[in-house]
Amino acid sequence: MATRNTSGLARVMLAPSVLLLLVWMIVPLAMTLWFSFQNYNLLNPANVSFAGLFNYQYFYTDPAFFQSIFNTLAIVGGVLLITVIGGIAIALLLDQDIFGQGIVRIMIISPFFVMPPVAALVWKNMIMHPGYGVLADLSRFFGLQPIDWFAQFPLLSIIIIVAWQWLPFATLILLTALQSLDGEQREAAEMDGANFINRFVYLTLPHLSRAITVVILIQTIFLLGVYAEILVTTNGGPGYASTNLAFLIYRTALLGYDVGGASAGGIIAVVLANIVAIFLMRAVGKNLDR
Repeated sequence: MATRNTSGLARVMLAPSVLLLLVWMIVPLAMTLWFSFQNYNLLNPANVSFAGLFNYQYFYTDPAFFQSIFNTLAIVGGVLLITVIGGIAIALLLDQDIFGQGIVRIMIISPFFVMPPVAALVWKNMIMHPGYGVLADLSRFFGLQPIDWFAQFPLLSIIIIVAWQWLPFATLILLTALQSLDGEQREAAEMDGANFINRFVYLTLPHLSRAITVVILIQTIFLLGVYAEILVTTNGGPGYASTNLAFLIYRTALLGYDVGGASAGGIIAVVLANIVAIFLMRAVGKNLDR
């Protein structure tokens, strides 16, 4: 009886938090869903009418829609590729006994604490600027023509900036997992004559598989909504070359003043994000069950 009373009391105490969380999530989603079926333009807010599926059809037929989906997936895939491979490499280096290890780790982690707009401004004006950026100076030093990154390779530029921000996160997670590897297993592999490549492939990489899966899952959730870096650097251009789904929704809502169309895009984005999340959660579940 005491156990039942305790369980009931725990549920009552948790109820306000659960209710607040549900309201926090459901109310905005419900309002977005309602607006997606309305003809609502901020230039004429008094004239709101039922639009049916017109907003979805309009957003779906937008020339930038499929390009934005491709760019979104390209950003997610490119950043994950760089951060996972780079994170493993840096984690392997930081796992060694080196002088000033604590300072090096702080320097490696620091980009993660830089706000996205600030990071984008630094890369745009100090590193990738074709006139006086660091990369331009290096190109001229070697007798090469400086590259206008945001005009010639806009999507790649966004991927590099976002990957620079998320690389410390991947490094931290992978380094933590790497340090949990049993030292006796390493010593046994070395005594058996396994070289570095064999130890990495058959011992280290399987040990890091769960950490890699977690990195991919968490980063994908945030990378689907990359926005500030695009706004500050390329503004979605040239044309639609660097427009992802999040920026397309912003452009529709705040530049086109079309709340109904942007809401329809938001619902589409939520559906696509949940599809990706389902596949990732299944991958995580299979990995953790091993």
